[in-house]
Amino acid sequence: MTVSLRFADGMIQIDAESPDQRPPLPGVETDPRTGIQSAPAYRYAAIRAILAQLDIPVDDAIHVDQTLQLTTAYKLRPYQEDALAAWSDRSQRGVIELPTGSGKTVIAISAIAALGVPTLIVVPTIDLLEQWETELTREFGDMVEIGRLGGGEQRLGEITVSTYDSAYLRIAEIGNKFGLLVCDEVHHLGGQGYQDIGRLCAAPARLGLTATFERPDGAHEEIRELIGAQVYSIDVDSLAGEHLAAYDIRRIEVELTPQERANYEDAQQTFLDYVRSAGIQFTSGSDYLQLVKRSGNDPRAREALLAKQRAREIMMNAEEKAIELSRILDRHREDRVIVFTAHTELVYRLSERFLLPAITSETGTTERRGILSKFRDGTYSRVIAANVLDEGVDVPDANVAVVISGSGSEREFTQRLGRILRPKQDGSKAVLYELVSNETAEERVADRRR
Repeated sequence: MTVSLRFADGMIQIDAESPDQRPPLPGVETDPRTGIQSAPAYRYAAIRAILAQLDIPVDDAIHVDQTLQLTTAYKLRPYQEDALAAWSDRSQRGVIELPTGSGKTVIAISAIAALGVPTLIVVPTIDLLEQWETELTREFGDMVEIGRLGGGEQRLGEITVSTYDSAYLRIAEIGNKFGLLVCDEVHHLGGQGYQDIGRLCAAPARLGLTATFERPDGAHEEIRELIGAQVYSIDVDSLAGEHLAAYDIRRIEVELTPQERANYEDAQQTFLDYVRSAGIQFTSGSDYLQLVKRSGNDPRAREALLAKQRAREIMMNAEEKAIELSRILDRHREDRVIVFTAHTELVYRLSERFLLPAITSETGTTERRGILSKFRDGTYSRVIAANVLDEGVDVPDANVAVVISGSGSEREFTQRLGRILRPKQDGSKAVLYELVSNETAEERVADRRR
């Protein structure tokens, strides 16, 4: 008996000369109308392995094992070699967790060269798309065609880099063309739609890269199923001082003004009065979602939600933080400084107050690249941003970061710290300042992200 394998719309179709003798295969379902079996394409490697164990001949029309002749000039650091070896030992499947700035791209390029198979690299932003395209062209451009999906271009190559959005739209069509799937910032794959990129791709080898693997919503479990388990992890402290810059984190607590304190306490009390009366405990994210749902038809719930928002804005945008920022900028006038905030309005206010080049979600691509280019060449020594520099943007070297406000996300904090950890030529320490409003909920937020 011979089993045939075909790819169609992100599915592996399995047929046999003698349907009654088909072996049990993982995740396979049978269409009662046609009798043809099928499974999501990510099951391809497991199906092939079982058929090989059973010594069943296979007519395989998927062909993801085309050989490419690739070499790379990159020399891996010891921890990068360990990470690559750990991934190889797990059947070339799994997630590598390394701090921002520690060279995850180098590991991926070495993996691509070692496997020598057609590869799809998926990234979350156009900036990363262009960074990857540049690196891939530099390393492999004279050996294979480098493709690109995203940013106005749709061309496939033996090695193709794509945004998550473009890959999601086309994976059911092209999921049989690659032997290796690389997901940069792989935590994005946990998004409901993006999971299809892993599910409908037949690539047997899979590599995920991230600085923080686990997601608050638990979707990293889906990533484990589609890409593999975490196979290697190393923290910032293990690399600081040798492969990354040594660093200090300095938490500075600031006081609310009397008017800010009165407004904050009033807003907090309005919020607490309602949640206590409604019996909402806030022991999980679903409790907050419950409040949001109630606000749609309960005026008191809406009032409580708006009060919570007012309290948050007061504590995160406290006037004393601007005064403290002035001291920090004066103290580090010879350094390269990135200021992070959670609110666009605050970015513009501080930008005008301190003459800081500003980058927000409203900043156009050309303007943002111009600002970062001037930051890179030293024309600007400091910039201020609202969230958009946390991830997916090539940020020039800096050695001081100031977090004026942010969420309780460990990922966000790790990304911001990573922006200042590239090794310094003079061996100096990087410094991250956290400005936290005293005796407010922001103290708990800061504790969570740490």
